[in-house]
Amino acid sequence: MKSLVKSLILISVLAFCLTSLQSQEIEVTLGRVGRLREDVIETPVNQRLTPYGRQVELPGMRPQVIALSPDRRLLVTSGKTNELIVINPTTGEIRATVSLPDDQQTFEPIAPSENILKPDTKAQVSYTGLVFSPDGKRIYLSNVNGSIKVFSVDDAGTVLGLYSIPLPDANAPRRKPEIPSGLAISDDCSKLYVCGNLSNQLLELELPSGKVLRSFAVGMAPYDVVLANGKALVSNWAGRRPDVGDVTGPAGRGTTVRVDPVRYIANDGSVSIIDLESGGTTEVITGLHASGLARSPNQRHVVCANAGSDTLSIIDVAKDEVIETIWPKSKPSDLFGASPNAIAFDKSGERLFVANGSQNAIAIMSFDPEDKGESILQGLIPVGWFPGALVVNDQSQEVYVANIKGIPTQPKKDGDREGFNSHHYHGTLSLFPIPDADLLAMLSEKVVKNMRHGSIVATALPPRPDQPARAIPERIGEPSKIQHVVYILKENRTYDQVFGSLPQGAGDPNLCIFGNEITPNQHRLVEEFVLLDNTYCSGILSADGHQWSTTAFSTDYMEKSFAGFPRSYPDGMGDDESDAIAYSPAGFLWDNALLHDKSIRNYGEFMGPKVRWKDPARKGEPGFLDCYRTWKKESDEVVFESAPSIESIRSFSPTEYVGWSMSVPDQYRADFILGELAKFNVKGDFPQLTIICLPNDHTSGTAPNCPTPAACMADNDLAFGRIVEGLTHSKFWPKMAIFAIEDDPQAGWDHISGYRTTAYCVSPYAKRNATISTQYNTTSILRTIEQILGLPPMNQFDASATPMFDCFQETANLAPFDVLPNNIPLDEMNPDPKEIRDELLQSHANTSATLNFREIDRAPEDTLNRILWHAMKGSQQPYPEWAISVTDDDDDDE
Repeated sequence: MKSLVKSLILISVLAFCLTSLQSQEIEVTLGRVGRLREDVIETPVNQRLTPYGRQVELPGMRPQVIALSPDRRLLVTSGKTNELIVINPTTGEIRATVSLPDDQQTFEPIAPSENILKPDTKAQVSYTGLVFSPDGKRIYLSNVNGSIKVFSVDDAGTVLGLYSIPLPDANAPRRKPEIPSGLAISDDCSKLYVCGNLSNQLLELELPSGKVLRSFAVGMAPYDVVLANGKALVSNWAGRRPDVGDVTGPAGRGTTVRVDPVRYIANDGSVSIIDLESGGTTEVITGLHASGLARSPNQRHVVCANAGSDTLSIIDVAKDEVIETIWPKSKPSDLFGASPNAIAFDKSGERLFVANGSQNAIAIMSFDPEDKGESILQGLIPVGWFPGALVVNDQSQEVYVANIKGIPTQPKKDGDREGFNSHHYHGTLSLFPIPDADLLAMLSEKVVKNMRHGSIVATALPPRPDQPARAIPERIGEPSKIQHVVYILKENRTYDQVFGSLPQGAGDPNLCIFGNEITPNQHRLVEEFVLLDNTYCSGILSADGHQWSTTAFSTDYMEKSFAGFPRSYPDGMGDDESDAIAYSPAGFLWDNALLHDKSIRNYGEFMGPKVRWKDPARKGEPGFLDCYRTWKKESDEVVFESAPSIESIRSFSPTEYVGWSMSVPDQYRADFILGELAKFNVKGDFPQLTIICLPNDHTSGTAPNCPTPAACMADNDLAFGRIVEGLTHSKFWPKMAIFAIEDDPQAGWDHISGYRTTAYCVSPYAKRNATISTQYNTTSILRTIEQILGLPPMNQFDASATPMFDCFQETANLAPFDVLPNNIPLDEMNPDPKEIRDELLQSHANTSATLNFREIDRAPEDTLNRILWHAMKGSQQPYPEWAISVTDDDDDDE
């Protein structure tokens, strides 16, 4: 076996080396995001998917768990739906979809045939947690809403929902229900072990009743559990519990975790080891984001996947210690971004299969902990988008993988129209035979090509001496003609919604609802400078969108939080939206800039609003007109304030500027920025990096006492235009570049891709009157900023991104931008629903009144999309039914 392993390693290492010696050039793509062929998919994050083996398409799902029955007859998965999917692993055929039993159905000693199933329409699988009992007669699933769902499996392989096991409340400061995560069952099927992710406990339950027998204190945010030689080993996503004197940061629901004292990002990972006989507990330190666990067949070792460190920790169960750290990527020095998050052994115990989420690959590793240095990477197998769970079928020598994300196979259709929105979830399962050495080498080569390895390698090329200054330097560290970068983040629009009617771009005018009349400045900007008609958001909603927009990354914790975002909605714009576990361990753009001595000013990004009445005795919260009057200086009744959601930004983020708050006009934000710009002009100094949150294009639907959707868009458009006008008339304009993009495209629809969005590039060196169809995305803007400022990439995604070379020229055109007036009154308010005669519009107004617009993205996406469509198109214009999400991201409202 060892000789075979070594030959496999040699072949794969050669494949990696050959790839590294190939073109070290930045790749440029002109194609669109989506399915090029059935087996070739372009993602909006600089990666191509060419999955190996059979693919099981799961429309509407984000499958993040998978389990194989002991007799190998059934494969089950679940995710982002209230169903368990049962699959024939031999054919890939979906045998059944089984509803999750209602929480009111608790254990009773009755036969399954006597049970009348009541489906739980709000339940869904948690971060992880799906197991068969060792005898194969039961399936247990962690319901994110505080219970364990129990299913029976009969001799014919029929799965039936039986009952729910309610768990004790976690009683966190801002949430009562527990968040169950990983599960393990004793060999005799008498006990179920449950990770209490919110209470930081391991629960021992009696089966079948679900009675709690014992609970054990473990680390922070426990994720997974395995049983080995009389011990329970629990991975802790956020590591050890904080001690007195530790620097801590928020982790959602009022909880705190250890963070580093500079960037305030979660900086600990651990495994708690519990002796189940004595109850004694020890804890070993692993890498960051300790997540998936796997037990060796002889139970002597447990391996922990450290998604935030790109490593695996090998634990000696008898010694209670980490004996080796290994890397499931080509070399330890590779940029951050493998995200190993799930592991499985083969039957021999000599091979590990690792789900490298951010590389869309399964790593095969030799496992020989007795001979240090022999547990190394053999090769990589391409699968779907972000593999998050896997199992090995030793009988058939196959691997089954749950790929959490996906691109729809085809657009939704409505009559002669068709298109996409960002919530058309489409996960997959990859079912493939374990490849031999020759095939593994070929597959490894394909994986690194899919990751744009040449572009990543190119970022490490040293700057060349005596290079002339260019607008966008060819290599990082070479001189740039641009010294000041302004980066503006807006909220939730697609390309077609705003620019669908522009004939020079690839738009669908039928889907345009915020055209030139409403957004004259955005239209003038793309007509005078560049129209980007093939640019995409990397995220799909504000929780991951603001992560992609500032870190060029989305962590394993973030990708698995779509199960209702039970701990937090980590967009960073409020108290419960701050979550140090969610943030990329490689850091934020501002961390990168500070590390390289760049000056920064941040207006509102990751700043929580603190808008209040000037009179502390006044009840309620200020509304839009109250804030509008204060901005107009018709009153002084409202105080505009904010507070940093992450402590590291305090020194360069003015607290008088308010990021997210739909009650605050964007004109206040523009005034504030222009006021500071005037001071910078006098001083003769301007930050090298300026970040601006400008959110009012989100709108508040047709809610009473709120501006109309058109007024919100006009407010955002005018503020955007005024800011650009001020910057282009400043003394800093000759050496400036302004970039803008939506943080996500979720509140809309597009005929090309649900990820396609509006984006802007403004500079004396930007091309004029040009349509640029090079494929860009959020990380392209970040990479271009880094290229200008001489910042190294933060991770594999900004490293693999295409800088926006095609948007620039070397000859400066100093003509400034002049703002256009708004055509829609900024204080045009939605009418009282009682005054609306149209039945549908009145219904939308009543619905809008019930939606939460105080917090970011709390309004269900499809509901808001319908409201905006009919508000702008009228009640008689049919809504494009293809734009309906299969499921909305309803957040926990506790």
